[in-house]
Amino acid sequence: MRRFAELLDRLLLTPSRNAKLKLMQDYFRETPDPDRGLALAALTGELSFAAVKPALLRALIAERMDAVLFAYSYDYVGDLAETISLVWPAPRGATTNDTDISLSYAVEALHGASRSDAPMVLAGLLDRLQPDSRFAIIKLVTGGLRVGVSARLAKQALADYGEVDVHDIEEIWHGLEPPYAGLFAWLDGRAEKPERAALALFRPVMLANPVQDGDLEKLEPSDYAAEWKWDGIRVQAVGEGGRRRLYSRSGDEISAAFPDLVEAMDFAGAVDGELLVGRPPEHVGTFSDLQQRLNRKSVAAKTIRDFPVFVRCYDLMLDGDVDLRALPFHERRARLEAFLRNLDPARFDLSPLVPFSDWAQLDTIRLAPPHPIIEGVMLKRLDSAYVPGRPKGPWFKWKRDPHIIDAVLMYAQRGHGKRSGFYSDYTFGVWKGDALVPVGKAYFGFTDEELKQIDKFVRDTRWSGSGRCARCARTPSMDWCWKWRSKGSTARRGTSPAWPCDFRAFHGCAGTSRRAKPTG
Repeated sequence: MRRFAELLDRLLLTPSRNAKLKLMQDYFRETPDPDRGLALAALTGELSFAAVKPALLRALIAERMDAVLFAYSYDYVGDLAETISLVWPAPRGATTNDTDISLSYAVEALHGASRSDAPMVLAGLLDRLQPDSRFAIIKLVTGGLRVGVSARLAKQALADYGEVDVHDIEEIWHGLEPPYAGLFAWLDGRAEKPERAALALFRPVMLANPVQDGDLEKLEPSDYAAEWKWDGIRVQAVGEGGRRRLYSRSGDEISAAFPDLVEAMDFAGAVDGELLVGRPPEHVGTFSDLQQRLNRKSVAAKTIRDFPVFVRCYDLMLDGDVDLRALPFHERRARLEAFLRNLDPARFDLSPLVPFSDWAQLDTIRLAPPHPIIEGVMLKRLDSAYVPGRPKGPWFKWKRDPHIIDAVLMYAQRGHGKRSGFYSDYTFGVWKGDALVPVGKAYFGFTDEELKQIDKFVRDTRWSGSGRCARCARTPSMDWCWKWRSKGSTARRGTSPAWPCDFRAFHGCAGTSRRAKPTG
């Protein structure tokens, strides 16, 4: 357990991507099965413990520590897992010693625990562990490692360890289960590559690069097709052998949240597109509408009726059992048009191409799209194959410029993890007459130096509040950016920007703020 705890601690404190990759490679090399496979599952979000929830952790510590003292401790530390790991009392007369507890032992004990047994099992493990290992196991059971490692980065480390292409791992990933003994046997050269063990598996998606200054000057407009970039979520709809699955861009299966869409997936193939709410082609809902359907394990019939979903299709990766990814985009596009003729147009429609003759004309079109939830345009080389990852050159995304207002900092809240010592989460407002109206929040878009500057201002000038949240003196103003707006959920707000938001410039901590005006 200590080795896994040390890995998490070093990943948390290591900002460099390459250094994180090396840390994970070394761990895979030095740690035996099944612990290394379980650690990989934890890093990629494939481990879950149904019987253990944050409320259970709070209940356990409440039995062992004064509530007020714990509240002060949590406020100071800023992270629930770290706080509990530090203040957890050792059993009377016992000494902490976790030399005989492996990661696999802890995972097996927790997976075998019922909801009624879970408090005793978890407490027993925490009693035997030292603070760093307690921190690791609490992070493990709550599912939020927050060590700066995405599932994609963990798979890249695994590919580097085995000296294979990360796309080879992603092609078979969703047919594998922890602790991935067969996968490691292949990477170690002791076995053949695992076969695709399930039907309708995810295939790694192709991503676009943002248009940078000077990029378009190097490109020939006639070599590219343009289409709208819609503000939904990128999905992959796969049908194979009667099995139907819907995946997010990162490969998480989300079929359970969209049974109405899955029912309409009466095809054999793999379609790449954008998940949107509405009834095409006339009505497309906002991202706020789509959020009513996201992150659900099940969905009510009323929600399905009120927020119907469909896929605006971009590409065809698989037609029946024929892999089309090596074909040029213009051929895949023609196959996609024919493929969609056999599907329900209320559930699957074609993303229209945007005709243009030169970049200046497309720029004009980009800045005035026909629908408010269009983010910009996509550029795709007509001869481009469908290559997983983000290759430079074939595809570009050219987004609309964000809306910017001069907003006032109203409230600040301390962050979590590495930001627990800083006021890093901000609420902004604009003037409506003589009233300052909150319009949204932001927690990124600033440099470390700007974070220190704003944190100092909050501490020096806050009007009220204690602990993690402070009401700020309403003097500093900032350039605050968002993508689009909709009607707010309260009469007081009136407008609501898309989440997440960021700000671009901090105008200082002195003087009277400029009168930021609401935009609608």
